[in-house]
Amino acid sequence: MFNEERHLTSPIRWGMVGGGRGSEIGHAHRAAARRDGFFQLVAGAFDLDAERGREFGSNLGVAPERCYADYTTLFASEAAREDGLQAVSIATPNSTHYEITKAALEAGLHVVCEKPLTFSVAESETLKALAASKNRVLGVMYGYSGFPMLHQAREMVRRGDIGDVRVVNMQFAHGFHNTAVEESSPGAKWRMNPEVSGPTYVLGDIGTHCWQAMEMVTGLVPDELSCMRQSFIESRAPLEDNAHVMVKFKGGAVGTLWASAVNAGSMHQQKIRIVGSKASIEWWDEHPNQLKYEVQGQPAQLLDRGMGYLYGDNPGVCARIGGGHAEGFFESWANIYHRFALAMDAMERHDQAALDGLWYPDADAGISGNRLLECCVESADGGSAWVKF
Repeated sequence: MFNEERHLTSPIRWGMVGGGRGSEIGHAHRAAARRDGFFQLVAGAFDLDAERGREFGSNLGVAPERCYADYTTLFASEAAREDGLQAVSIATPNSTHYEITKAALEAGLHVVCEKPLTFSVAESETLKALAASKNRVLGVMYGYSGFPMLHQAREMVRRGDIGDVRVVNMQFAHGFHNTAVEESSPGAKWRMNPEVSGPTYVLGDIGTHCWQAMEMVTGLVPDELSCMRQSFIESRAPLEDNAHVMVKFKGGAVGTLWASAVNAGSMHQQKIRIVGSKASIEWWDEHPNQLKYEVQGQPAQLLDRGMGYLYGDNPGVCARIGGGHAEGFFESWANIYHRFALAMDAMERHDQAALDGLWYPDADAGISGNRLLECCVESADGGSAWVKF
């Protein structure tokens, strides 16, 4: 079970850039960070409208004088305080991630950034090196990776329960943008603007989630890929609202990834199926407390979160409540923020052993996501040619 007795000496003084009024993602960050008492929200630059951001932050309990008009003022002003920020989360549109993350790291802050980390592999590698030079955590918010049953799947692969991995099928294919919703939705509009979103839409917005889950669970190393992408709502071009990717991994395994916002009638359909030489496992985010386990020649099994037959010695499989009760999205995010806090604490104490034993979605997860997007664009623009990863 989850250890609620674990505490830090004092909560990490934490702030946000973006995530203001009406932001679902901003709320998810705040709810997750405060869940276990490891973070305390003390400052922020929540909105491009300074007065609206100040009002919003004050309503959250942040002192009005610590609700800043922009991130540069936030970082400079907090650096001058003895009780200033120690960490910041960045929940702004994609095009701003690099410059804000860079400024935060240069200000000596630990950073949690929304994905994609930046627009390019080169930019993300620059941020990774900067974080290392400053001895600071750089986490990327892949919030689904906190679900315990994904960590159970990871352990099953690692311990050989399914044999050698042969095939991985990944998909995140919803139907909510089956029409031109961006005409009336500001949140959708910027995601379909290449100047703000970057070189992709659905591949970067949702495809990277199941890609990161694949890497976390299987440990497979991509070798090359081929991608085709479409803009079924023509006004979205050159950004895709549907894409299919074929992947060859080093060692001989193969995979596919389907990312779509036009899968009419679908809610999420985020799934990952891993086929081994002895058995297969499958996880679906709409039923996150279960993991399918199918051994060749035996009846299919449905493993449930919180049960004693799981690999309980793996902290990632820990349940916050007993089996049968549902744990969901916010618990997954809280699990990730819990790991971010432990990493920040260990880094402050220069405890490399603790860091080595702790998994969390770090800069390398962000870099791999960027590499996926760059390779997919190159492949699709080259007539779905195979591209080295």
